[in-house]
Amino acid sequence: MLKMLGDSAILIQLGDAIDPALNARVHALSALLQTSLAIIETVPAYCTVLVHYDPLATTYNQIKNLIEEKISLLDESTHRPSRRLEIPVLYGNASGPDLESVATTLALFPSELIRLHSEREYTVYMMGFTPGFPYLGILNEKLSLPRLSTPRTRVPAGSVAIAGSQTGIYPVDSPGGWHIIGHTPLKLFDPTSETPFLFSPGDTVKFIPDHGQ
Repeated sequence: MLKMLGDSAILIQLGDAIDPALNARVHALSALLQTSLAIIETVPAYCTVLVHYDPLATTYNQIKNLIEEKISLLDESTHRPSRRLEIPVLYGNASGPDLESVATTLALFPSELIRLHSEREYTVYMMGFTPGFPYLGILNEKLSLPRLSTPRTRVPAGSVAIAGSQTGIYPVDSPGGWHIIGHTPLKLFDPTSETPFLFSPGDTVKFIPDHGQ
């Protein structure tokens, strides 16, 4: 489904679910569209691609036809092979100030919460809301809970957090409303690097508890 957003953007909706296969199509389509000179920028998300174009250089119908052509080209061969990244995590205590309260809310032992969070592999579905922030899913349903009612004004870089059916890592110090259960020493965002972001959409992530904490 295509939806016009003003005179210089189109939203492409390929589905309405958080699903790895659907998200792979989203990023494959985004990559195909980025090869066109008529496109200024594409912004992929869970199941949508936002396309920005220059209305002085092309028309809505031309962009619409281009999008439909690229969608028709989507197949498994367009999907980028994913990388697998292992992320060391210090859970609880000062590194994860919300671990105990989250465990209590979810009627879990802290050790069980850590096991449930670290036992599965996650997909990087999209990037935002700060540079390099990976939205990872999907959490074990036993770990699902709403965001904090009052967001923190500062969450330290490297904080590993959960909210809803997602988990993520804060790449820089920033406000945040997710529950902080751990911390990684890895640097997720380096603006001085040729590849400033540690993660890319489609990557697979495995959290590795630091048992020496």
